[in-house]
Amino acid sequence: MSFTRRQLLGGLVGLAVVGFGAGGASRYWLGRRDSPVGPVYELIAAPLDLELVAGHQTPAWAFGGTVPGTELRVRQGDWLRVRFVNKLPVPTTIHWHGIRLPLEMDGVPYVSQLPVLPGEYFDYQFRVPDAGSYWYHPHVNSSEQLGRGLVGALIVEEREPTGFKHERTLSLKSWHVDEAGAFTDFSVPREAARGGTAGRLSTINGVPQAIIDLPAGQIVRVRVLNLDNTLTYRLNLPDAEAQIYALDGNPITPRPLGKDYWLGPGMRVCLAIKAPAAGKEISIRNGPVRLGTFRSVANNEAPGAWPRPLPANPIAEPDLASAETLNFNFEWVGSVSVNVENGAPPSLWQINGKAWDITDKTCADRPIAKLVKGKSYIFELKNMTQYQHPIHLHGMSFKVIASDRKAIIPYFTDTYLLGKNERARVALVADNPGIWMFHCHVIDHMETGLMAAIEVS
Repeated sequence: MSFTRRQLLGGLVGLAVVGFGAGGASRYWLGRRDSPVGPVYELIAAPLDLELVAGHQTPAWAFGGTVPGTELRVRQGDWLRVRFVNKLPVPTTIHWHGIRLPLEMDGVPYVSQLPVLPGEYFDYQFRVPDAGSYWYHPHVNSSEQLGRGLVGALIVEEREPTGFKHERTLSLKSWHVDEAGAFTDFSVPREAARGGTAGRLSTINGVPQAIIDLPAGQIVRVRVLNLDNTLTYRLNLPDAEAQIYALDGNPITPRPLGKDYWLGPGMRVCLAIKAPAAGKEISIRNGPVRLGTFRSVANNEAPGAWPRPLPANPIAEPDLASAETLNFNFEWVGSVSVNVENGAPPSLWQINGKAWDITDKTCADRPIAKLVKGKSYIFELKNMTQYQHPIHLHGMSFKVIASDRKAIIPYFTDTYLLGKNERARVALVADNPGIWMFHCHVIDHMETGLMAAIEVS
């Protein structure tokens, strides 16, 4: 059964109350109310029919009645409180990608929490230490659940004004649908063993060939989020005046966008774009492919000025002189192992010779590395394959310090696009205790082995 956006917003969906001992029923709706300690959201995941292909319905799944899901906003340093209600026919969770938070809020099944069953809810609540552009998605049956639309932006606003008066969020996602809007396979082993199973229909904010209006003559903060299962976007804006202000949530010294920027799955970039004169357009492209259009519209404001750099986030600086070095090799298994009996994904990829079994609930009991809380580490990341891997770490941020393929201006991030045959070095302070996932964010790479657990204690 699918629900309309009106039903989700109007609170017409009931659910069972769980976790309070006594049975009963209550009703919740998508909404937000401000409290002295930050916003409180009530967020429903439910089926939703979408018209991605003109004249055809796609049976999507949505957070809050929209795809991408409701944009959640909170101010840096405040608490984010979300009552997550599962009205899907399957168990699920929410992982808060890029947020440094307590383990029990991380949304990884059988590691930080049990899956939220159909009809149940789970209260996520944590303080957000860093400003920037983040996002949320399940960590259960990820190829299908993200593929069906369970993705959404989480924006953490700076404590003080930044100088940006105008802002847009662009969520990039391709869809595994055919010409009639029906879903195709989210993961095909032959493609999972290569660059990943790509969708055929690209969208911005859920709309093919979207048009985004900008106020003419103004400097607009544009947050671009790659919420795709597979695709790395070679983002470029021909003839635009654009500066990069932050990478994956963390500020950098502003610099020109240049010819293009490679944005892997899970990655984000914060741009400042000077909108041209009213009536002019800027093409938003993935390499040579047009994804959508910025369109300048008339406004009565005086021309805007480029804002100052964004304030740095309070991330501990690793001590490189005393840091211990750990090596991580990302490689193809070399042979394909398929368990036909239980329908598990094939084992295709491995880290340091170990392939993660997505069906084994005990994998996190065998971490690939054990870090000492408060100690600095350098991770040597070695891609021994012919395909790119956006390497993502839960719970902590790391600093990219070197690569054998390109010049690096060091910066903090949570996801690094490791190029084919590239060796890179990243550093961090192990300051968040727990068992943290460390994986490629090409989803069917992750689900076919390219994931591990890292313990901090």
